[in-house]
Amino acid sequence: MKLDLEKRIASWSKLGDELKALIAQDPPSEDLKHLLNRAEAHNGWFTEEQVRFALAAWADVLQARRLENWLAPYIINDNEPKTIAVIAAGNIPMVGLHDALCVLLSGNKLQIKLSSNDQLLLPYLFNRLIAIEPAWKDYIEIKKEAVSDYHAVIATGSDNTARYFAHYFKDKPHIIRRNRNSVAVLSGDESVEELAGLSNDIFRYYGLGCRSVSKLFVPVGYDFDKVFKAVYAWKHLLEHKKYENNYDYNKAVFLMSQFDFLENGFFMIKQDERMASPIASVFYETYKNKEDLEDKIQAKQDQIQCIVGPKSMSNAIPFGTSQSPGLNDYADGVDTMDFLLKL
Repeated sequence: MKLDLEKRIASWSKLGDELKALIAQDPPSEDLKHLLNRAEAHNGWFTEEQVRFALAAWADVLQARRLENWLAPYIINDNEPKTIAVIAAGNIPMVGLHDALCVLLSGNKLQIKLSSNDQLLLPYLFNRLIAIEPAWKDYIEIKKEAVSDYHAVIATGSDNTARYFAHYFKDKPHIIRRNRNSVAVLSGDESVEELAGLSNDIFRYYGLGCRSVSKLFVPVGYDFDKVFKAVYAWKHLLEHKKYENNYDYNKAVFLMSQFDFLENGFFMIKQDERMASPIASVFYETYKNKEDLEDKIQAKQDQIQCIVGPKSMSNAIPFGTSQSPGLNDYADGVDTMDFLLKL
């Protein structure tokens, strides 16, 4: 049974309403408690706080008006659906949902291979979606083994797996995503509220997401005490055993390597030209002036997912917003919906 665009949008919007109602329940329903407990038992990084945040973020964007506004610029015809294979990542909760949403709202069929780190949350949402609109059952297939019989593929992985994907899927239309990290540009004039927002950009999902800020660009002589004061609200992360273990390990590595770094008991800042910092730390580079800053960012452009920074930067998003992307904030800057509609 074919689903027209109006019905597709309506069912996803209904899912958003259900998620909003689900996470608003106090005390939480047995259904939600069961999901949260199973998710954390399966992946220790998927704590109740982080999964709730992810569910709330999706509940916010899966609203009819936002979906319609997102799709309005595209020409979506009622063509015969194609099968699109999605190789999902699992670094943060439900990170593969945006690709699944693009595939299904474009009118195509989804064949998804879940990450071993995120085996429960996406099937839960797909089941709720099918309960809302049973016709989706013919459009969604979760693969236990390798994907097969597909027209195109969207695959996300590390730089190493991306090279494998590029070779393996070379004969099919594809989007292959690699490692990316996000950066923040500081001037020293940030408000307390902006730096508090930056701490959310750094610590949400324990810094495991591609939109997590792992690198700071700061002016020469920058006073990091302002950052340490701002991030103190996240000191509770040290109560999480996996975060504590990573903090202890990475601090030991820094000390044994005789690196110069700053720290406050749960978080470290180290000068380093690399983009990807270990958990419980960020790297930083200094810049002399605007031109120097632009040169440094341009040199790393293909490694950057998004830039958090002041309003004066035309290509920057506001502090505190990196972990709440809109529907048209495509990973790696590749328009997934446009790719699907041109197949």
